Amino acid sequence: MYGALDISASGMIAQRTRLTAISANIANRNSVMADGTPYRGKEVFFVAGDPSAKTADGRKLGVHVSSIEDKDEPFNFRWDPDHPRALKSGSMAGYVMESNVNPVVEQINALEAARAYEANAVAAETTKAMYAQALRLLA
Repeated sequence: MYGALDISASGMIAQRTRLTAISANIANRNSVMADGTPYRGKEVFFVAGDPSAKTADGRKLGVHVSSIEDKDEPFNFRWDPDHPRALKSGSMAGYVMESNVNPVVEQINALEAARAYEANAVAAETTKAMYAQALRLLA
């Protein structure tokens, strides 16, 4: 009985973590690190199972965040030779290195994560309703 709610809860926790990373990417898109490099976007990776479950069967169910890693896409470049951070020499002279965060892709990912969160919430509510109905039938 408890496992079905755990599956939905683990999905909601994973999608909440994903939404947090997406919102950080959007918020920090124009940020520069202390060493002068642009912000590198973060990506959340999931793995099946729940290592915090108390039973062996429970550890096979649900999903959890396995890692949050930097996106491996290259930085973007924008032509602006007057910018203080413009590259001064080489074939890329005059270009400013910018974050690898694409706001359009991040918005789409946010919509997808929000829908997945909602689906898990609906599944949890449906599970609760089924358990309540089963208890009414037993009483």
